[in-house]
Amino acid sequence: MFNLKTAKTLVIASAVSIAAATGAMAFPDKSVEYVIPFGPGGESDISARFQQPFFKDKFGQDLVVSYKPGGGGAVGWSQLNSMTADGYTIMGTNLPHIVIQPAQKDVGYTTDDIKTFYMFHYTPDAIVVTADSPYQTLADLIADAKANPGSLTMSGSGKATANHLAQIRFDKMAGIKSTYVPFKGTGASTTAMLGKQVKAQWGYTTVGAAQGDAVRLLAVAMEERHPLFPDVPTFKELGFEMVGGAYRGMAVPKDTPAETVKALSDMFGEINADEAFRKQMLDGGFALLDVGIDGMDDFMKARKAEYIEAATEAGLLN
Repeated sequence: MFNLKTAKTLVIASAVSIAAATGAMAFPDKSVEYVIPFGPGGESDISARFQQPFFKDKFGQDLVVSYKPGGGGAVGWSQLNSMTADGYTIMGTNLPHIVIQPAQKDVGYTTDDIKTFYMFHYTPDAIVVTADSPYQTLADLIADAKANPGSLTMSGSGKATANHLAQIRFDKMAGIKSTYVPFKGTGASTTAMLGKQVKAQWGYTTVGAAQGDAVRLLAVAMEERHPLFPDVPTFKELGFEMVGGAYRGMAVPKDTPAETVKALSDMFGEINADEAFRKQMLDGGFALLDVGIDGMDDFMKARKAEYIEAATEAGLLN
């Protein structure tokens, strides 16, 4: 028999169902904090700033960028899992940093501690020289390195970084011995190259975008040529299986609910698919990458194996 008590029960159940559905649809219903584990002004910050207006436009909430620098990112990553795991705090992640740092020493986190839910771009490795360099092509640089082992000096942004690992891999592939000179960041590495303190730089396509006619790129580590540099060959075109650079994405505390992680992955995937966003990134010298939560385990497994092999061969790991 249908009575008032039954009716009230149905109304309450229906209200709960509607509230649950509305709550799921409403995420995010407030601003999301985007922690960059470096200081302002770097490429992690720049690319996050590119994402901000698209996030606001598509999802109606602010993406608030904050900074937690220190230890080359380790200070932030070591604190990530102590942050609130509700989807409203995300943190930028970087490769090879989150693989190499914990492999070298205790930095307060392990690679598996970092739950990256989306990798949205990478800064492709590139060999960069001054516009008046005698190296017109990659073949010129290789020939000099073979004729004068160890005399080819190349700047890069620090030890055990994407630049350093690229140098190690390329020397092995090309059968050369170059001298890697680490600097504190891409800016200092570029200044050294422009000032001819070194003969060449292991830099990125972003260096070419920023420096324009002052530099020449000899090769880029991409599957296809970068649209900003249509005349610059890829390493693959020249016979070297090199694709990669400094990868960047976003992570959440590992206890964040799976449905929230999936929602965030889909949201940033939507931003990455926006043609206006893609153009802005490409114009800045970046390369787009679209790895969501569903493909992240395989992606990370491949990158980890690659980095650990190169770092081990170079004696960078204990």
